[in-house]
Amino acid sequence: MRSSLPPLTAPMTAEAALRRIAFLLERQMESTYRVEAFRSALKVVLGLSDHELSQRVDAGTLRELDGIGARTAEVIAEAVDGSVPTYLADLQTDSGELTDSTYTAHLRGDLHLHSNWSDGGAPIQEMVMTAIDLEHEYAVLTDHSPRLRIANGLSAARLMQQLTLIDQINGVVAPHFRLLKGIEVDILDDGALDQTPAMLAKLDLVVASVHSKLRMDSRPMTRRMIAAVQNPRVNVLGHCTGRLVQGGRGTRPQSSFDAAEVFAACAEHDVAVEINSRLERQDPPDELISMALDAGCLFSIDSDAHAPGQLAFKAYGAQRAEDLGVPLERIVNTWPLQKLQQWASSA
Repeated sequence: MRSSLPPLTAPMTAEAALRRIAFLLERQMESTYRVEAFRSALKVVLGLSDHELSQRVDAGTLRELDGIGARTAEVIAEAVDGSVPTYLADLQTDSGELTDSTYTAHLRGDLHLHSNWSDGGAPIQEMVMTAIDLEHEYAVLTDHSPRLRIANGLSAARLMQQLTLIDQINGVVAPHFRLLKGIEVDILDDGALDQTPAMLAKLDLVVASVHSKLRMDSRPMTRRMIAAVQNPRVNVLGHCTGRLVQGGRGTRPQSSFDAAEVFAACAEHDVAVEINSRLERQDPPDELISMALDAGCLFSIDSDAHAPGQLAFKAYGAQRAEDLGVPLERIVNTWPLQKLQQWASSA
């Protein structure tokens, strides 16, 4: 896979221009409000025929449509007229490129990403289209579980609806790409998982993460995490310390737990330790990655993307893994799809 896309050149469709602008803004972690302006305009453009779009550009009536503002109208008009929109050209020049390490090229997919079914900013289809553009072979959709209400976590009924949609999407994108059925399930206070065993059994892969009571004392937190890791349905331990080191949400210290015990449990139960690639997380810290490496753990380098452009974040995690000497063969999302599925289903 790769983290960057080649610059768009003229001619291009208005759809392509709007989608690429949104991607670049998301990759730069721009505000949701700013990105949504372009994604809203994209929805409008997708509902118009080429003829109607051209007519509106010629007549200067684009802004009469709900969802089209001054900047997005300008982008659409320039694309329809056959040029690279000025706003896009500036972004492509100034946004910079993520540096793909050797490890980035070996990644085949992403095991942790979100859509607008929970707290993500884009439809599942948009996440899939961008993953394909970035040369993913597979990805796992891991929207949140019910207890995380602030993130619009999925009830069992909503999750069932999502699984049906995933089947429909796979019917379109196969055999070039596979969207796997997953969840980021909340680890409850006692280490239980925030979804029914019957629903978890319907999924291809489960990421388990702590999202509440992050300041719990070390011993109960250790017991909590080990109980989750021991659950045979868990495949990946997500952002294990819960820390925030930068960003708009401020900073947060890492949770206190016995990392040696937790990583020993991960190694024993064949659970991968996630290297979360988000810059505000960078979780686990380097010393814990080294400890998990010494414990014999598997790893998963994930974007934790909440928007299509954030799928590119895996380049950051890949660079950390390479710098810390994590062997490629112990990174589960460097594995071919069939091997990944066999591992995930063997629990």
